Amino acid sequence: MATYPTKRLRRLRYNPLIRNMVRETILTKNDLIYPLFVVPGKGIKNPVKSMPGVYQLSIDNLIKECEEVVSLGIPAIILFGIPEHKDEKGSEAYDDNGIIQKAVREIKAKVKDLVVITDVCLCEYTSHGHCGLLNGEEILNDETVSLLAKEAISHAEAGADMIAPSDMMDGRVAAIRKSLDYKGFTNIPIISYAVKYSSGYYGPFRDAADSAPAFGDRRSHQMDIANRDEAIREAESDVEEGADIIMVKPAGPYLDIIRRVKDKFEMPTAAYQVSGEYSMIKAAAQNNWIDGERVMLESLISIKRAGADMILTYFAKDVAKWIDSNK
Repeated sequence: MATYPTKRLRRLRYNPLIRNMVRETILTKNDLIYPLFVVPGKGIKNPVKSMPGVYQLSIDNLIKECEEVVSLGIPAIILFGIPEHKDEKGSEAYDDNGIIQKAVREIKAKVKDLVVITDVCLCEYTSHGHCGLLNGEEILNDETVSLLAKEAISHAEAGADMIAPSDMMDGRVAAIRKSLDYKGFTNIPIISYAVKYSSGYYGPFRDAADSAPAFGDRRSHQMDIANRDEAIREAESDVEEGADIIMVKPAGPYLDIIRRVKDKFEMPTAAYQVSGEYSMIKAAAQNNWIDGERVMLESLISIKRAGADMILTYFAKDVAKWIDSNK
């Protein structure tokens, strides 16, 4: 093989046009899924203090946001709901007149060319903030799964294009797939939070979704941050149960896991750049410690380079605007 001075790797970096020609990883709008938070009421746009630029939106303002998302060329959103009332069973999660169900119907009626994904979990809807039904302080798996399937059906009936279970209960993908098929929703894909770690990066999201647990934590069902092989077992279970897309969450601290999952299963793979990842970049940029735009792009390119086919990110609108300005 050639060596220096015949071999000069800098030749392909010298000219910006050549750099673009040989670039191996390219971020596009089609990679983006934009998370949105919807609340009851009208005329509401509550800023999430720990997430600059992110808001809790009433449905009228949600529609405006979705219209902007479409105008920017972002293909998909994922919805998280904050209900008017919470109870121990998370009843509004699977209520046909719940906040998500109302929001989905409005979006599908008024906004075209947008994929609407709905998060399926109970944590935003329970008075205790946990992801399932409780027996004392124990989260009940099988009893929770039946409610998650019920929630998924209510979302599909409202018009959701894709269902995204995020709870990490065992067997929930199979139950949701079976229920969707039984009700005639055989064409609705499941994007499963297959590998979801019990992460400290979720803090700002819990402000946005009002879903902090009243006691304890979620380590009994979300994955141990130290485990790699378990990620493969979790993803394999969801693939076997009928997941169409598998997700790794968080994204940035788990690039090695994204790569392993993509290489192992060779199927569409999503990664969620979570609230803590977003807020740290925003905070550092606001303090002029980093170039916020540059670090934003670097973080997202690293996620795609690791193997993600789609990225859930609060930066979606910023990235779309950057892409337009750099055509």
